[in-house]
Amino acid sequence: MDLLGYTPKYITFDCYGTLTNFQMTETVLPLIADRIAPEDTPTFIKDFRAYRIDEVIGEYKPYQQVLRDSWQRACNRWRIQYRAGDADTIVEAVGSWGPHPEVPEALGKLAAAYPLVILSNAADAMFRNNVEQLGVDFHRVFTAEQAGAYKPRYRAFEYMLDQLGAERDEILHVSSHIWYDVIPAHELRIRHKVYVNRGYDPSVPFYEYAETTDLAGVPPLLGL
Repeated sequence: MDLLGYTPKYITFDCYGTLTNFQMTETVLPLIADRIAPEDTPTFIKDFRAYRIDEVIGEYKPYQQVLRDSWQRACNRWRIQYRAGDADTIVEAVGSWGPHPEVPEALGKLAAAYPLVILSNAADAMFRNNVEQLGVDFHRVFTAEQAGAYKPRYRAFEYMLDQLGAERDEILHVSSHIWYDVIPAHELRIRHKVYVNRGYDPSVPFYEYAETTDLAGVPPLLGL
């Protein structure tokens, strides 16, 4: 997708993984080091991710509970004891994470030209610290808690568009997640999208987006 010449009313971003360095693997490894064989660790990590995906497609519940329930399901599947303290460690860690190294500078370039917006699968209280570390002022910050729904549910995107008073063609949506963001945006006919391919998901060009490997590649797509 060629974005040169396109002037969005807003640039909207996913945050966890796209802007914030989502360090879940690094957080989980010490919690399972003495309970999961090293050769099985990547599979356990994948299972925990899959349960987080499954947990957000039902009725809304706080993100802290999504993490706790996903962790319990992963522990149950692997027949290891669920320890509430481990879930506490995960919840506390997520709210502490800062940006990928290139993000503040890239956001600064974009913020000089466009209003920036976040739509995140997050809870307000734990998310505040993540946003403060990004280094720019955002026009609006929307969370799943505010929308009452998580991406990939359409309700999350529709809430953001309604709050902004924006049409689908007026936003450029940027995310490092195909499943959470790119696919639902495509189905909602949000045409202008950038996939920041950080390796979480395989590239799927069918969904029509511009692609970069990090956020530093986004300003040049808009001629900045």
